[in-house]
Amino acid sequence: MAGEQFRTEHDSLGSVLVPAAALYGAHTVRALANFTVSGMSLSERPSFISALGSVKAAAAQANAACGVLDERLAGAIAAAAREVARGEHDAQFPIDIVLGGGGTAVNMNANEVIANRANELLGGTRGAYAPVSPNDHVNRSQSTNDVYPTALALATVATGRAALAGIARLQASFAAQAERAGGLERLARTCLQDAVPITVAATHRAQAHALGRTGAALSDALDGLLAVPLGATAVGTGIGAPDGYRERVLALLAAESGLAVTGSDDLVDALANLDEYVAVAAQVLRVALVAGKLASDLRLLSSGPVGGLGELRLPAVQVGSSIMPGKVNPVLPELVLQVGYEARGMFAIVAAAVAGGELDLNVMEPVITKHLLASLHDLGIACELFA
Repeated sequence: MAGEQFRTEHDSLGSVLVPAAALYGAHTVRALANFTVSGMSLSERPSFISALGSVKAAAAQANAACGVLDERLAGAIAAAAREVARGEHDAQFPIDIVLGGGGTAVNMNANEVIANRANELLGGTRGAYAPVSPNDHVNRSQSTNDVYPTALALATVATGRAALAGIARLQASFAAQAERAGGLERLARTCLQDAVPITVAATHRAQAHALGRTGAALSDALDGLLAVPLGATAVGTGIGAPDGYRERVLALLAAESGLAVTGSDDLVDALANLDEYVAVAAQVLRVALVAGKLASDLRLLSSGPVGGLGELRLPAVQVGSSIMPGKVNPVLPELVLQVGYEARGMFAIVAAAVAGGELDLNVMEPVITKHLLASLHDLGIACELFA
């Protein structure tokens, strides 16, 4: 950008120009050049950035407790990391969500931001990386290989629980409709042909039950992600981390994140296999399919009102035509249906990513981050709007 000031940083590949005002550094700038494809940056997923901040704050404190990091530096790192967790520096995470290298650039983006901010808190300047180094201090006892999946797990749980609130709101809306219906009857239909009478209340109670049942299954799947691999470091052996670090960092992460995290049962397995995300993706899709089916039913029953069934009337929330005056369309059921279509694509992508890992590390997590978090977010919002 014209007039923008830069500083020069150096890494093992050479010199890099970094915007002078940036908290990020050379590794992030290289990632911007290498991976800008989708147009969606990490800054658009604040739940993931917040999770990274919580991981880094917990790690700094655990390292200090283990005697491998100066307490003064650890305090500054934790303070900077908590700013990241609170969303104060989201704009400093500009790299594309989907990238190669298993998320190394994401981890380094966090390390650089936190190191530069910690140095400012200690009276230093951006880009000097003294006294706090991104690698030697912010990343102490860690690897991208355990930081990234831990952050993804926390972000998925946080985003998923927000979605569950939207699903519960829609469930309550159907239940309220059942209460209001009294003894009113409607004609049930099977194979789109007339069947037998059924109460409107029973119809809406069944819809509410379906949402509650599938929402509960999604909640259970999300809870399965709370066993995180932090402390595994590179390939699950814990190489580079001191004795006692893993126990300390997990307890601190629970405190920092507010989530009941525990440790993965087998760290080598946790880094090599991501099948728990297939379970979550499947339950997201399940809720989306049920919500879409309910939306489709209401859309069909509201068709007309003269030339269709016209059995119920949806609230008019949007003008339905630019050429036909007075036309009102079932726009919110149609929104829910389209979110469901996206969920089908999300499930296919997550399944492919889980199958795409080889040997001792699955490096395909970034594409899971992009599509699973988006699907959870959109499903929750769509359910709120539908309610």
